[in-house]
Amino acid sequence: MLHKVAFASSLTVLSAVLYLLFYIFAVVAPAAFRFVFNAQFLGAGGASLITRQLSYGSFLGTLVALAGSAWLIGYLWAWLYNRLMAIFGPSS
Repeated sequence: MLHKVAFASSLTVLSAVLYLLFYIFAVVAPAAFRFVFNAQFLGAGGASLITRQLSYGSFLGTLVALAGSAWLIGYLWAWLYNRLMAIFGPSS
């Protein structure tokens, strides 16, 4: 059984750290970031949708939205996992 709050919180922390690392990557090496971003979508050119300058408010708003949705998804994921393990898991 997964602890729902612990799982959701760990997913939130990991998502926020990855967001920060990718933001730093975009600031330090924008050309390399664009290449990596486009490579994730098989060269579809998705990096052109990213704004050139990200305001502090947009950065913080995105971080909060990412953290909130990651926590909610993590909680629901752990809840669903626990429910399915109760149904299909090994019997003791």
